[in-house]
Amino acid sequence: MAKGDSTVAVPNMKLEKLLCMKGGKGDASYANNSQAQAMHARSMIHLLEETLDRVHLMGSSSSPGLPFQVVDLGCSSGNNTIHTIEVIIKHMTKRYESSGLEPPEFSAFFSDLPSNDFNTLFQLLPPYGGRSMEQCLAATGHRSYFAAGVPGSFYRRLFPARSIDVFHSAFSLHWLSQVPESVLDKRSAAYNEGRVFIHGASEETANAYRKQFQTDLAAFLKARSQEMKTGGSMFLVCLGRTSVDPTDQGGAGLLFGTHFQDAWDDLVQEGLITDEKRDSFNIPVYASSLQDFKEVVEADGSFVINKLQVFKGGSPLVVNHPEDAAEISQSLANTCRSVAGVLVDAHIGDRLSHELFLRLERRAISHAKELLEKLQFFHIVASLSLA
Repeated sequence: MAKGDSTVAVPNMKLEKLLCMKGGKGDASYANNSQAQAMHARSMIHLLEETLDRVHLMGSSSSPGLPFQVVDLGCSSGNNTIHTIEVIIKHMTKRYESSGLEPPEFSAFFSDLPSNDFNTLFQLLPPYGGRSMEQCLAATGHRSYFAAGVPGSFYRRLFPARSIDVFHSAFSLHWLSQVPESVLDKRSAAYNEGRVFIHGASEETANAYRKQFQTDLAAFLKARSQEMKTGGSMFLVCLGRTSVDPTDQGGAGLLFGTHFQDAWDDLVQEGLITDEKRDSFNIPVYASSLQDFKEVVEADGSFVINKLQVFKGGSPLVVNHPEDAAEISQSLANTCRSVAGVLVDAHIGDRLSHELFLRLERRAISHAKELLEKLQFFHIVASLSLA
């Protein structure tokens, strides 16, 4: 029996309790490996503001004392979600003031799965901002909104009916609620033998992933349609692709389906894990096409599509020295570990997980230039309002 084979694979029903971006503030944490997401989000602020301009303003006479409520779904544990909330509240405050209305009080809900590192996130909230205790005690700044954390899956209801004005979700909806069961079933034509991701897989595997994505998105829209106030709007960003072929996952495929896949194969060939152990692990991510996304929204019928487009986000690799192959390979390993490390740890244990990401980093060194040039993400950007 190969070493590490006794680690029990994580059943799909446990994924919701386990999945999270890597917490804390270490080298492989999401907080320190989400600069690319921050840059991509900044490049889309004008699209977010267009969505916010569609939100109905409620006068004090029509909604006395009611707060304006904003939600970030899939907030994770870094500064990006805080910056986004502040952009939304500042923009809405200006809209109220320019309309001659007194701005309401604002509530911001940061929502993610229960395993999310909410402690790190809350330490970053103004006026604390991750500073020392002495600096926090001396701080005179304030936060322009009330903040709360809401743990739970966004594929189910999270808020009371007709309570939310704006929903925002960035870089989260490509995470499926589960790996499709048929993908892990040896008796199924969709069994993803020899692979840990959909990229380059069979048509049957790709269709199983696509069906799971559309089922999940339909559940997401149903929940939000019940929670959103009349006149509210929603801004969504998730990994997308330009190819009509779902087995070509673009940037996500290069991140999870090439050198990451090879690193798993290394562990198998070295006898550290069995091939069955590798095959029972699959990344629950699907980069959607515009058509995949549009079909679900139109079938649901609860939302009007204000804007739906593919947006070029750029590379997830952020390096100071583009000529330094070692820095590029380390950035790839840290990026991959920050988003998938928790799942890998649970599947094969911390020690073998460490070995896996070491092999990923080593393999990436000889492909550094190609990675920097070709590892580019595209995103589906959707602006939706209640029908």
